[in-house]
Amino acid sequence: MYEFQIEAGDKAEVYRQLGDAADALTLGEVDSIANMANISALLWEALPDLNWAGFYRNVGGELVLGPFQGRAACIRIPFGKGVCGTAAATLEPQCVADVHAFPGHIACDSASASELVVPVVHEGRLLAVLDLDSPSRARFDDEDLKGCMALVERIADRLAAA
Repeated sequence: MYEFQIEAGDKAEVYRQLGDAADALTLGEVDSIANMANISALLWEALPDLNWAGFYRNVGGELVLGPFQGRAACIRIPFGKGVCGTAAATLEPQCVADVHAFPGHIACDSASASELVVPVVHEGRLLAVLDLDSPSRARFDDEDLKGCMALVERIADRLAAA
């Protein structure tokens, strides 16, 4: 069993520690689903005020539910639809302070108020999106965005494996 003590502090330090933990969890593991599952659990445990943390995988040009922590979720999301689909279509992260004001928002969990979605790209190919939801408005800021982007970049090759 893995046990990581992510110490509270400034967000930059929390995300540095999360990156180290994700690196340790995925090092040497070639199964992308197993790696997504462990990273979802790590984020769920370490980040406060989340009601969902996980991945949607790019399967044939459509986002399909991957490993996650939280309530049951939408299974398929077309590119360009909702926050996740927008991130997938544009390959740009989305940091949304109020999902209810986001055009075309897909309410998989009506308790979600804000969302952070980061595309996972490896060798120019979209593998998945990392999706974090919170029941609080404006939960995510630039530090969360930078931290999640760095985390995704660090482990993207481990999410590309079979």
